[in-house]
Amino acid sequence: MNNRKIIKGYKTLISSSFDVDNTTDKFKDGIIYTLYSDEFNSLKVGFAENDKVLEKKLSSEALILLERKKGTNKDLFLLITTLKELGIKYSDNLYFKYSGSLMRHLSTLGWPVGRSLYKQRKIKKELVCA
Repeated sequence: MNNRKIIKGYKTLISSSFDVDNTTDKFKDGIIYTLYSDEFNSLKVGFAENDKVLEKKLSSEALILLERKKGTNKDLFLLITTLKELGIKYSDNLYFKYSGSLMRHLSTLGWPVGRSLYKQRKIKKELVCA
């Protein structure tokens, strides 16, 4: 026979301080963008703090800006995490091999991809009245 004792008691909650101001510094506002390399047929996604930083990246590499929009570096982190879970591989510098499925995923996730390389399908439905 097992001799088990039931111990009754109350659990105590440990309080912790959560500083809202420190968490907002972690995710900065800026520009999220998508660049295309015609030479390597690849895409680069990224975050820039302002226009000058983005212009510097464009001038230092032979890349074409597909589209950009306001965002935070949290958006980039979430995108990379989601693409990793979808099994899409990338290099250390956030370069992705161009594919239609990658463009579809980026568009679905709300990432700026432009219309030069990716055209969304418009689904037309017809109602048939009998």
